[in-house]
Amino acid sequence: MSVTYFRPRDRFDFSKDTLDIGNPVQWNRSHFLKHFFKRVFAIPEDRIAEFYQRHLAYYLSHHPNGTEEVFFKYFWSLVERQLKVLLKKDVYDDNHLRNERQLARLQKFTELLISLDRWNFHKSNDAVIAQQDSEIYVLKQEVIQLKAALKKATALETEGCINIPDGYRNTVLDLYLQMQELKTPEGKELMFSQTQSVWTKMICKYFREGGKEINHETIRRYFPTDKREPGDKHADIPAKSKLFTINHAKKRS
Repeated sequence: MSVTYFRPRDRFDFSKDTLDIGNPVQWNRSHFLKHFFKRVFAIPEDRIAEFYQRHLAYYLSHHPNGTEEVFFKYFWSLVERQLKVLLKKDVYDDNHLRNERQLARLQKFTELLISLDRWNFHKSNDAVIAQQDSEIYVLKQEVIQLKAALKKATALETEGCINIPDGYRNTVLDLYLQMQELKTPEGKELMFSQTQSVWTKMICKYFREGGKEINHETIRRYFPTDKREPGDKHADIPAKSKLFTINHAKKRS
């Protein structure tokens, strides 16, 4: 049946950019659908409209009583049916990536066909369900990817925290401020960050004072964005909290 709707490839037509269906040498017409989708998945995306128009012209030229509506409905049914087949594939299938590419291509064909559908055939229940299934599939793939990204991002997360005794929070802050001033023997900063918020967020995330969370807004004032002009909201670590001094180690002989 399909061979009467779509232009078969001419014999000995070895062109690589053909839009016609089949092999350049002898092939079994009963396998037309296999060759049809092989061509659908192979043609460039920017030639999808040309593919439709070429085969529509072929159909109309060989069917004097044929109409675009008949051709369109048949074309749509093929794409819709193959979409359903692909949507039933397991996401863990060995050919998952290929299935993804084929789904994306069929969705492009669906977009074109919807734009050409003067008969609102795409609004039939089966067509709507197929389109919804396709959208749901895409969303499921996004969820899988997001879960994988989240798992990777949280791989080093821990529920435990480093506890600071009550009243010694500022002592720890002072140590971090001292670490920012340390330099390597070559004169480079030992620890460099573009913003001070990296330090404050790290402290609030991984440290507790007396088992309680450390307020981010409270400690921000000790870490000014510009140390040369810290601003009115800046506060220095109280002298009583500066219990330790980080110094260069003596060179070992």
